[in-house]
Amino acid sequence: MAEKLIIQGNSKEELYQTLFPQLVSLMEDESDTIANMANISACLWETFRFWWVGFYRVVQDELVLGPFQGPLACTRIRKGRGVCGTAWERRETVIVPDVELFPGHIACSSASRSEIVVPVFNGDEVVAVLDIDSEHLATFDETDKLWLERIAALFARN
Repeated sequence: MAEKLIIQGNSKEELYQTLFPQLVSLMEDESDTIANMANISACLWETFRFWWVGFYRVVQDELVLGPFQGPLACTRIRKGRGVCGTAWERRETVIVPDVELFPGHIACSSASRSEIVVPVFNGDEVVAVLDIDSEHLATFDETDKLWLERIAALFARN
């Protein structure tokens, strides 16, 4: 079970509730996907101080690194490989409390201990995944899933 995250006196839920309208405002007049991915990555990283926050874009038959915040990342990931490729293949959010127990986990950084990956849809097509890593075990829970899926859905509006 994920620990209750408290940052500057605010719960995880309160942080998402504050952040979400800011992201809506940032994206409502901006149609450039890369710019929106960059701002979302920066806002999530700044708000929660996760180890790594970023996007992988679907380019033909693989995921290609997009805008991110954090240390060096893997550049290309095949469908079904690692947590990102699995979320893309399954077309659903994948929460991994301990990445060392996930079969086929791709270790871009040994500091990463838990991960959540959310597919980004354009209609019925997965066009990207939002990937977030934490240096702590069991960081992500249903609260993250709910809010990050809402954030990913903002792309469908643009």
